[in-house]
Amino acid sequence: MSKAAPYIKEAFSKKSVLSKKELTTFLLKHFPKWTEETASWNIFKLKEDGILYHLSRGKYSLKPSNVFEPELSNSLKRIHNRVKKEFPYLEFCVWDSRWFNQLMRHQLFQYQLVVETEKDVLESVFSSISDFSKKAFLNPDAEMFDRYVSNFNEAIILKPLISEAPISEHNGYHIAPLEKLLVDMLIDESLFAAQQGELDFIFQRAQEKYSLNKQKMKRYASRRNQQEELEKFLIKTSAK
Repeated sequence: MSKAAPYIKEAFSKKSVLSKKELTTFLLKHFPKWTEETASWNIFKLKEDGILYHLSRGKYSLKPSNVFEPELSNSLKRIHNRVKKEFPYLEFCVWDSRWFNQLMRHQLFQYQLVVETEKDVLESVFSSISDFSKKAFLNPDAEMFDRYVSNFNEAIILKPLISEAPISEHNGYHIAPLEKLLVDMLIDESLFAAQQGELDFIFQRAQEKYSLNKQKMKRYASRRNQQEELEKFLIKTSAK
């Protein structure tokens, strides 16, 4: 973490918007041996560590203002509520591939409603969901996607939840946060096939549009052995 963090927090605790210019001026005054390049690197580091949040070009805040809060369809809510009712102590999350439309150039017309849950009970959850839907698929591979999942405009996918994966609560629903989905997108090319051609654009838009917790992303990426790949995408598409 940048050693400037406590000074920035104290000096700007009551300001809602900070410009890069005033941050640079403050850092050079507080650390007279620093160059402008060193100050810029520390501003970048403060973003990476979740101290500063990017608002727009050259504008920052100490508090996240643009939090990812997706809209849950009635179908996804019903699936979530069924799982929660039948497996009340289960750790799981849900998400909808429709959420990526706001981050992509090309809009999706086929969607997946995804349930990720503990591996040991995955088949039991799949059996429960299959009772009311015949378009549910258990951890499909690339061939199954091509032959079966692609036949549905809205399919239900069940996948094992990676241990220690980040989960968010949104209006009482357990959802996959954007940080998790961006990391998974780098790995699961079958499930995220529609996004593979726009990875750079999606990462860039996500960083421009939302306050991302980069440390959360890196911890999860490390868990999935993708930290180096994630770092590459974050640097290449970082909003300045």
